[in-house]
Amino acid sequence: MRVDAYDKVSGRALYGADRVLPGMAFAALALAKVGRGRVSRVDTSAAEAVPGVLLVETRFDGELASPGFVMGGGFAFQSLQPMVGDHIAYRGQPIAIVVAQTPVAATEAAEAITAEYEPEPFALRLDSEGATTLVQEEAIPLPFLADIRVGDADAVIASSPVQVDNVYEHPPQHAVPMELNGGVVEWQGDTLIVHEGTQNANAVRYGLAQQLGADALTIEVRSPCLGGGFGQKNSLLLHIGPMAIVSRRLGRPVKLVLTRPQTFHNGSFRPATKHRIRLGADESGRILAAIHEVDQQTSRHDLFPAMHTEVTGRLYGFSAFRGRQRLVQTDVQTPGYMRAPFESPSMFAFEQAVDELSYAVGRDPVELRLANDTDTDPITGLPFSSRHVGDCLRRGAELFGWSGRNPSPRSMRADDGSLVGWGVAIGNYPGNVAAAMATLTADADGRVTVAVDGHEMGQGIRSAIALHVAQDLGIPATDVIVQVGDTTVGTQHLTAGSWGTATALPAVHSGLRELRKLLNVADTGDVDVACAVSVAGHPVRVSVDSLGPGQSPDALAQARSGHLAIAGPVFPGFVTFSWIAHFVEVRVEPTTCRIRVPRVVSVADCGRVASPVTAEASWAASSGVSCEAERPNSTCDSTSSWGSTSDPPACASLAVKRLAPTLSSTATAGTFNDSCKARRTVTVPWKVRSKFSGA
Repeated sequence: MRVDAYDKVSGRALYGADRVLPGMAFAALALAKVGRGRVSRVDTSAAEAVPGVLLVETRFDGELASPGFVMGGGFAFQSLQPMVGDHIAYRGQPIAIVVAQTPVAATEAAEAITAEYEPEPFALRLDSEGATTLVQEEAIPLPFLADIRVGDADAVIASSPVQVDNVYEHPPQHAVPMELNGGVVEWQGDTLIVHEGTQNANAVRYGLAQQLGADALTIEVRSPCLGGGFGQKNSLLLHIGPMAIVSRRLGRPVKLVLTRPQTFHNGSFRPATKHRIRLGADESGRILAAIHEVDQQTSRHDLFPAMHTEVTGRLYGFSAFRGRQRLVQTDVQTPGYMRAPFESPSMFAFEQAVDELSYAVGRDPVELRLANDTDTDPITGLPFSSRHVGDCLRRGAELFGWSGRNPSPRSMRADDGSLVGWGVAIGNYPGNVAAAMATLTADADGRVTVAVDGHEMGQGIRSAIALHVAQDLGIPATDVIVQVGDTTVGTQHLTAGSWGTATALPAVHSGLRELRKLLNVADTGDVDVACAVSVAGHPVRVSVDSLGPGQSPDALAQARSGHLAIAGPVFPGFVTFSWIAHFVEVRVEPTTCRIRVPRVVSVADCGRVASPVTAEASWAASSGVSCEAERPNSTCDSTSSWGSTSDPPACASLAVKRLAPTLSSTATAGTFNDSCKARRTVTVPWKVRSKFSGA
């Protein structure tokens, strides 16, 4: 069971807006109703007349600085701070904030606010009149965002006997977390305390410091739990600054929770994209070259960088590849990271083109993908740390029964007459890691407290950390207290991109090595923590830092100052990605065109399992799946039925073995206190082999 499962299901876990503080007031936002222009007048008289209204503010000129765009060296999801001028950049931009005694009064007053505008023409879509297109490598001249060029892909495709040239469009999509965006702010003297569901507490802290002209040390951000983030909560959201100001003016805590419709304008989203995919192949379907050109939506005030070709350029063993990315400025809030913002639409487009190629050459789609497999990264020439996508395809085909497929269109039918289609696709996801800090404290009662960079947003990071500490020291997981998401106990770098476990566990592991030294116990084996602390005569605390392979120590300073400090997926000597193969059955009822998806089989090459309970839950959440016991190729099967195996499932969100290859336990010269070696036996379900210990 997850270590925090009981707290969550019993309601003890507190989320950002769950706090009910003495004297708390409630805020609501009024939003712009034009697509672009200038607000010439805001009428707040009706709002101020609503009983219970305490304050209505429409402008914070000179009080709120821009927090900066998180991908441009700043701290927020966008650089534009609403209510500091008369410019309306997009529909739904806040134009006023109301504070009242009750949330009902605040909402009523916000809806009573009217405004007059000087509207301007606006562009919302990639092909809208007035949208501005920029070549990314020219607009953002950074090496990792440049066009990718390997060989002469244009010339190779032009001379290829088989060619595919198609355009695929992907619409914008919005994250809709169960927990609405919002929180509570309060002032305790000169200290600002923010209770906010966030994936990046340190960016919230430093972003507010920049906005308010305050010392970051006077700001505390507490986010012990998130009800889902999906990338939308990966930086400072721009309702918090106004909340802090009105809270200080009123001298009381203020709570604000955005309505569901408001989250579609006051948070990032996956941008619209258009993909042109060109493939050149021989008659057997061997891909000789590929070109992926992308147009991606962004805002006019920020350039959200596109990184689509970073992933598609590594799907197959291309000898030539070219990737070009363009940014299309539209009148929207700045897009961002929503559930793998690049990988999902990119894989959709590229794998559609590969299927077109399979039909063009008359080759089975699984066989064609296997024929184009590679162990070497086509872009850098470095080896992949591991790549078992071929095993994923073969195992998935076996589980799905792919050999029974008829490739002719409209040739397969269900008993009820529905048309049946079978499809296959592969995908990848970059393996990244961030700089991290961890503090471990052993107390006299035998418990160990771990404070480390990370945020609990439902993925189970507390359980992964607690399990690792419990297994290392031989103590019950219930004796491990994990503190994350709180800037009073740690830095709290951004948790996103599936690097949370891969970032936190190396730091925790290093801390365990140092903790054993200070407890004066053996480097391995169970430890009677209470005994060791008693001998020491005081609680024992260690603080450690960790870096990704090849990462500069400067990354620690970056992380401590609220900025991003990420390494990967290209590391010294290797490139790290996780891989997956999907097999899907789709049925279409021919009369009503009703669509059903009765079967999905996914097989993932995801690396070493760090936490079986959270790994299993991740797959089970998809609709009921089974994970097989770990095999040497570290893949996991996700099928439509629940398995009965008691062995550890070989699926996990992070490939820890790839990202911390240098961490291991080594013997320390000298003696240790053998009297504090634990005499008890601690059973941890599904003992997991750890690359950390060299097991």
